[in-house]
Amino acid sequence: ADYLDNGNNKMAIQQADKLLKKHKDLHCAKVLKAIGLQRTGKQDEAYALAQEVAALEPTDDNSLQALTILYREMHRPELVTKLYEAAVKKVPNSEEYHSHLFMAYARVGEYKKMQQAGMALYKIVPKNPYYFWSVMSLIMQSISAQDENLSKTMFLPLAERMVEKMVKEDKIEAEAEVELYYMILERLEKYKEALDVVRGKLGEKLTSELQSRENKCMTMYKKLCRWPECNALSRRLLLKNSDDWQFYVTYFDSVFQLIDESWTPPPEEEHSLEGEVHYSIEQAVKFIEERITEESKSSRPLRGPYLAKLELIRRLRYRGCNDEYKLGDPEELMFQYFKKFGDKPCCFTDLKVFVDLLPSSQYTKFISQLLEVIPLSARAESEVALPADIKALQQHLCVVQLSRLLGIYHAMDKKQKLGAVLELMLRYRHGLEFGKSCLKTELQFSDYYCLLAVHLLLDLWLEGEEMAVWQCLTLLEEGLSHSPSNAQFKLLLIRIYCRLGAFEPVAELYASLDAKHIQHDTIGYLLTRYAESLGHYAAASQSCNFALRFFHSNQKDTSEYIIQAYKYGAFEKIPEFIAFRNRLNSSLHFAQVRTERMLLDLLLEANISTSLEESIKSMSLSPEEDDIPWKDLRDNRDLTVLFNWDPKDRDISEEHRKLSLEEETMWLRIRSLTLRLVSGLPTLSHTIQPKNSEKTAENGVSSKIDTIRSLLRQLEAAVDSGKKFLEQKIQYPVLGPPPTRMAGFFSNGSCQCQTSLFYLVSDIYELDTNGLEDSAEIQERIGNSFKSLVERLTDLFNKCKGDLIEVRDGTLKTHPNLLENLVFFVETISIALWVSSYCDSVLRPFKSNLQKKKKKKKESSVAMPPIFTHFLDYVTELQTLTSNVIDHIKGLEIILTALKLEELSLKDTLLLQEEKKFTKTVQGKVQSSYHHSVQEIGELLKKRLDTIKKLKI
Repeated sequence: ADYLDNGNNKMAIQQADKLLKKHKDLHCAKVLKAIGLQRTGKQDEAYALAQEVAALEPTDDNSLQALTILYREMHRPELVTKLYEAAVKKVPNSEEYHSHLFMAYARVGEYKKMQQAGMALYKIVPKNPYYFWSVMSLIMQSISAQDENLSKTMFLPLAERMVEKMVKEDKIEAEAEVELYYMILERLEKYKEALDVVRGKLGEKLTSELQSRENKCMTMYKKLCRWPECNALSRRLLLKNSDDWQFYVTYFDSVFQLIDESWTPPPEEEHSLEGEVHYSIEQAVKFIEERITEESKSSRPLRGPYLAKLELIRRLRYRGCNDEYKLGDPEELMFQYFKKFGDKPCCFTDLKVFVDLLPSSQYTKFISQLLEVIPLSARAESEVALPADIKALQQHLCVVQLSRLLGIYHAMDKKQKLGAVLELMLRYRHGLEFGKSCLKTELQFSDYYCLLAVHLLLDLWLEGEEMAVWQCLTLLEEGLSHSPSNAQFKLLLIRIYCRLGAFEPVAELYASLDAKHIQHDTIGYLLTRYAESLGHYAAASQSCNFALRFFHSNQKDTSEYIIQAYKYGAFEKIPEFIAFRNRLNSSLHFAQVRTERMLLDLLLEANISTSLEESIKSMSLSPEEDDIPWKDLRDNRDLTVLFNWDPKDRDISEEHRKLSLEEETMWLRIRSLTLRLVSGLPTLSHTIQPKNSEKTAENGVSSKIDTIRSLLRQLEAAVDSGKKFLEQKIQYPVLGPPPTRMAGFFSNGSCQCQTSLFYLVSDIYELDTNGLEDSAEIQERIGNSFKSLVERLTDLFNKCKGDLIEVRDGTLKTHPNLLENLVFFVETISIALWVSSYCDSVLRPFKSNLQKKKKKKKESSVAMPPIFTHFLDYVTELQTLTSNVIDHIKGLEIILTALKLEELSLKDTLLLQEEKKFTKTVQGKVQSSYHHSVQEIGELLKKRLDTIKKLKI
């Protein structure tokens, strides 16, 4: 066992063998040997050995524990349940084995059996937790039941009765048990009863979370629309802590609800269960003013009361009544707020929410008013006034961010924008002085200046200034050198490099972000969207693996979380874990990565290192099966991960999100159907008795062609809806969701090529069933398809021609679309070759039959059907075309190597000396990345050329 723990599996196997020589029947040694075998990749031997032991139904703890570890590593948790079922039968009173059995069921989600196991445990050892495990399993049955009715009429009421029994017998001990009771009542929509539980004696046990009782009461009051109670409770909680924002929201919600209902307090009695109620605007105004007065006496400044006043003004304006309550002018209030909190980084985000209270005519005045109160000093009249300490720097940064948000920078012309960039960079470099003592992992105080300068340059780039984008990269690389762990710099670099078509620097940047766990789903798209489409096949494989590893381990990990939740009685977390697991399983990104990874593997290996049939078999792909949950796809991408300070009309909107999800889903459908069509090719090429249709139906092959034809119809439909979608010509914000590859796929002709290749499959199949004698028409049709395919592929190649990087007026311009077209060309030619090899497998037997006939008849002039010439010409032309593309790629490599970037005169004197070195680095990275892409594409095409040469019949 020690050897296993140290990872020395071979020694572990040897030691186990020694032991087994002495004691032939030592179960535990066998299992430990099996673990060693499993870890050295001998899965089958390990499994056989484990089953040998399991068949003996062991009851010793060591063997059971070791088998559990082994089955977990084999990803076969269902075998653990069988193991403990047997053990429990033999040792019926063991508390330990029963609880292991319960946990084994929890791993595989067998809720009904968990309920039974929990009760069995409670009978052996009457401990409360076991009883409530059983109750929770009932709730889980109700959550997982497809039939809503069943869960409300059977599972939940049963769970409720079980808890009530314990309440009546006064056996409720722990907080978790009260939580569980509350959870059942809430799911049964018995809000009144739930409220009574929380407010009653049982509620006293709810102590582990801050304000746990109050929060639960509030939730129930809202469900019951008991606004007086909501109001009184939130008022009371705000008196305790006037900085708790959620209670301000409830307070305002309830006040306005009461006003709309014209509520008045009952005479003589308490206002409500929770005490005094505010039911008029006057009371609300007075209450907020009092909170502000109170705040001025507090030892540390609190933001809540001031923001609450702005929130109240916003709500009153929305209702069309503001001025009569004399709450003050929002502009003045925000100015005062800035004076109080301007040196805190949160000041900008706090005010951002309320800027729409300002009239646009006041923006410039408001900004100058803020600038006046910041202590900045200039050494000379003409110089920029700079902050003397971090506090002033933070205040100034806040104003700059607000200016960007209010659109002041957007309104500038080119010259003003360039001036602003220079000033921001000057402030950025000056601010670095304050951060000299910062650690590598800390951000520099002035980083946002640099980021804002880059945003201004991005504006210029989108307006057609080619040079600006290189300056963006230069400034970001400089920023990163001073602040190596600034994720915003890295994310923006990733987006810009990808826009320019350079993937090589991105892989390193993404790795340095050190994305953890769920981030593979939320920001993984930044990597997987571009790796393959820019020709970095190896990096694409790797980035898909990162993501898939996370998604696959999520299954295993979630089971462990659920088991821990049972052990510690954190019942309310269990449904959350299950929802989390489901959300990840139906993640859009997961489906995309699965599909693209398989297409990529076929592209790199099928008919090169293994046959197409073997590749598809190893992925257990079949054209009939579709494992993508189309109806439940969840877009988990974080589209706001990049900071920006754009005004609402330029920022990413809900509409953009919706459109992006729609586009991603359409593209995924096209890719998934393409993959399934390719996976159907090997199923067709089994020998078929021609003309005898009864037999072919039995062989199941004719149904295979039906599958292919049905998939082809679906592909046509998906392509049509994709084209309709693109007609809308949607422009996402530059930092919003990246568009899919769909537009390029349609415009460069790959789509038409690939579709006609699948139609060709259908024709060849028909030829195969009809034979060569009376199929002149089909042969003619196939011949024409071959011709038009070669024309289409040549067109596609023409769209790949041109310089990838060109130097124009001393500025670099990249053409990533040419690179993307090349990648599509490689994919399309690969599909053409897979279809050709199917064609080859159909024609070879025909040819050898004809040659046999020739020998029999001893005639030299048996006419060869035209199909053979058509096919031969087609394959020859494919070979010529591929050779031409390979030559073109060699040419590109030579040009890229010869491109002397140093000689670029960067005419813009904006760049300082130190910036020039970063510009060199950046351009070098882009050049090297393009070189790398072209090399990988060329290598792959050479391998494909070899497979064409084998196709000569």
